[in-house]
Amino acid sequence: MRMSDMVARYILDMLDEQGGAAEIRRNELATALGCVPSQINYVITSRFTPEQGYLVESRRGGGGYIRITRINTTRGVAIMHIVNAIGSSLDKATAEVMLDNMLSRGIIDVSTAKLMAAAMGERSYLGIPQQYRDAIRATVFKNMLLTLLDT
Repeated sequence: MRMSDMVARYILDMLDEQGGAAEIRRNELATALGCVPSQINYVITSRFTPEQGYLVESRRGGGGYIRITRINTTRGVAIMHIVNAIGSSLDKATAEVMLDNMLSRGIIDVSTAKLMAAAMGERSYLGIPQQYRDAIRATVFKNMLLTLLDT
């Protein structure tokens, strides 16, 4: 398991144990997980965004902390936040993180996640020139998400 996956899993476990809100001291967490503090920053900024259903607050200084709160929204609102967050380009790794987040939040089920992951994979775009793949992937992903609104 990659370090960023371990950090994300640790934070998600904290959120589950603490009812959807957790305060993290970056340096303490980095020491506990055996990584550098910048790795904690990277995971928080890439995987705990409002589009993915999280509110992040931070306070600097000696008693500083990072507070992460899971935003409780309806399935439709969560899907629309994700659609709006995608933009005009989407790489495979970002699509996988979004799918993992949607699966863990119960927005999609395992079979839907597998189908969507297959559509986001590089093999699905082999016949398309490299410079167009991420734009097409974004369009396909958005359309799949919008289709989920009808289910």
